[in-house]
Amino acid sequence: MPKTADTRLPDPNAPLPDPSTPLADPTRWKALAFVALAQLMVVLDATIVNIALPSAQQDLGISDGNKQWVITAYALAFGGLLLFGGRIADLWGRKRTFVVGLLGFAAASAIGGAATSETMLLGSRALQGAFGALLAPAALSLLAVMFTDAKERAKAFGIYGAIAGGGGAVGLILGGVLTEYLDWRWTFFVNVPFAIVAALGAYFVIREPSGSRNRSPLDIPGVVLSTLGLVSLVYAFTRAESNGWSDSSTISLFVGAAVLLLAFAVVESKVKSPLLPLRVVADRNRGGVYLSLGLAIIAMFGLFLFLTYYLQVVKGYSPVMTGFAFLPMIAGMITGSTQIGARLMTRVPPRLLMGPGFLVAATGMLLLTQLEMGSSYAGLILPAQLLLGLGMGTAFMPAMSLATHGIEPRDAGVASAMVNTSQQVGGAIGTALLNTIAASATTAYVAAHAATSSNRRLLELQAMVEGYSSAIWWAVGILAVAATIALTFITTGRPGASSVASGAAGAEDEVKMPVAMH
Repeated sequence: MPKTADTRLPDPNAPLPDPSTPLADPTRWKALAFVALAQLMVVLDATIVNIALPSAQQDLGISDGNKQWVITAYALAFGGLLLFGGRIADLWGRKRTFVVGLLGFAAASAIGGAATSETMLLGSRALQGAFGALLAPAALSLLAVMFTDAKERAKAFGIYGAIAGGGGAVGLILGGVLTEYLDWRWTFFVNVPFAIVAALGAYFVIREPSGSRNRSPLDIPGVVLSTLGLVSLVYAFTRAESNGWSDSSTISLFVGAAVLLLAFAVVESKVKSPLLPLRVVADRNRGGVYLSLGLAIIAMFGLFLFLTYYLQVVKGYSPVMTGFAFLPMIAGMITGSTQIGARLMTRVPPRLLMGPGFLVAATGMLLLTQLEMGSSYAGLILPAQLLLGLGMGTAFMPAMSLATHGIEPRDAGVASAMVNTSQQVGGAIGTALLNTIAASATTAYVAAHAATSSNRRLLELQAMVEGYSSAIWWAVGILAVAATIALTFITTGRPGASSVASGAAGAEDEVKMPVAMH
């Protein structure tokens, strides 16, 4: 007999599909590759120029007083414009903002590589920061709206977290290789192929979910106040590093930053369509993430600087050897993020990954307080880096996911921008704060031992190492505070819980998501 069509009725007891759950984007994993590539480019650009700076300074005749601006111009533009960039992503569309940001970053990098003067180089760095502030929040918010399944979200944010944490160390390796074997200009030119590949991939692969834009009018007073406030804050820490904490211009900048940011908070509480809706940061869990993440970055960025100088100046490593000496930290971050964080995120509350993660990193930092001139790389620096990497990787992964989870789609860009803002401001504060502490300890050591030392060069190196270990003690304390904040502020994801005390929009989802996929 010929086969007849199956006319059986559907099982009336079968569960109905939830109409509120969006269908997963079939291109999401391909999209993740291009988003990750763009994130790597932005993060490594914060450190890749560090190793190339001495060569660029010599070529272009940049004075010692102005060399810091090659780093600061990027940090100021990036940190100051991030909230604006996140809001543009929500308003204009994340995919479009992401692609424009990438192409602009590529153009700014090409100008930097071709720079013939100090002004041209500094201008290109500021442009890189401005376009980075467009594409970084767009990248993270694209992941937030594309990955809705708990297990998939854990994997995606594990990859993103590993890149966000390890990108700085990758920058040191790449910067060393390019500077030593090619030319400092290639630390800029290398961004062009990265950006073009990521932009083409994003244009053809990424499909942004419909109905997730925030088309409310742009909050111009909020843009002006937040940009000026963040720029003043980042610049204040930079001035503190070069001019000292008691300098009148440093104090004026700190006061100005506080007034501007306070005015920004007041404006945001009153306007109809705020740049940063206070519901984004008022949520206890997200607030805890932004604060603990910013503190952890303060500790990490100072360490990058100290270890780079210790290995090159004290140990005599070449730029390439210095870069490769950071590999254990990268390996630890990737392992912590993708193997520990991603696997446990759907089983345990985020605070039980973030808190212990920061404490493991603090243990690694504690080992480095024992740093001496003759310290063994294999015996001290390598295990310390592994612990730092494992701890930070484990903590970064749930932090990145929790910062945007449960957020309304229309706020995804600005919530993502807050993650990047806490990282950028934390990086600027960490470099300035810990460097100032190290410099003070170094000066004090030289003053105390100058009369008894016959070898001036040896005294200077011993004082430098003493300064680093003093500052690293502060970094240990900062990581301990980050762990405490993560364990006490973040309450979401308790197995069996049904609500979050904050009661913010989407909070119930925040509780259910980490434990939904046992």
